[in-house]
Amino acid sequence: MPRVALFVTCLADAMRPSVGFAALKLLQDAGCKVEVPMQQTCCGQPAFNSGDTKDAAALARRFIELFEPYDYVVAPSGSCVGMTRAHYPEALADDPAWAERAHRLGARTFELMSFLVDVMHYRPTGVTLPATATYHDSCSGLRELGVHDQPRALLGAVGGLEMRPLEGNDVCCGFGGTFCVKYSAISNAVVSEKAAAIEHTGAQLLLGGDLGCLMNMAGKLSRNGSKVRVFHAIEVLAGMTELPAIGEER
Repeated sequence: MPRVALFVTCLADAMRPSVGFAALKLLQDAGCKVEVPMQQTCCGQPAFNSGDTKDAAALARRFIELFEPYDYVVAPSGSCVGMTRAHYPEALADDPAWAERAHRLGARTFELMSFLVDVMHYRPTGVTLPATATYHDSCSGLRELGVHDQPRALLGAVGGLEMRPLEGNDVCCGFGGTFCVKYSAISNAVVSEKAAAIEHTGAQLLLGGDLGCLMNMAGKLSRNGSKVRVFHAIEVLAGMTELPAIGEER
């Protein structure tokens, strides 16, 4: 059994804890020994994206020290894993020893659905959901990590779930972390186009792999009065769709 550290991520911890529990369930079902290091903090992505490389590097060192002992590090977020794999070496570029440690840990750090398919060769069984759904590919997971086929392979094993193509599935939803705060008008224009494309599919559900993007799209759909319900894909895979969807009142 591989010893896997689950990096829960800030948004899952603060806004959607069910994503963390879904990740835990799927990793255990796949045959992993899962631990959740309680000392984990933010990966440093907001600071790095805002130009605060000094504080991002401090958080990177903290992350590396905490997660190095494990066989793998797994997170239900392509953007957080993209930060650790693609940008830690950049943030630590002035310290070759730390940059090398970042490279080594990055090679063992995976987005959850990619890990389940590519490393554990996992396929869910006994999960059913009679519904129609469409899938949005978030920027970091798609472009930095190559996460595309893996979610579709997993969702294809869910009984009764009909997946419908989303036009512009690989186009940004307008979230971009701090981008949506700094450039709210541009962000709103982008997510407006995304919401229209989602509605055009006629799907009942919108699924994806990054909680920030899903919250952004769920918010716009709700403001538009849409009936589309939004879930992290792993909540579907873990059979947890009886919960309120993202943005719905409990």
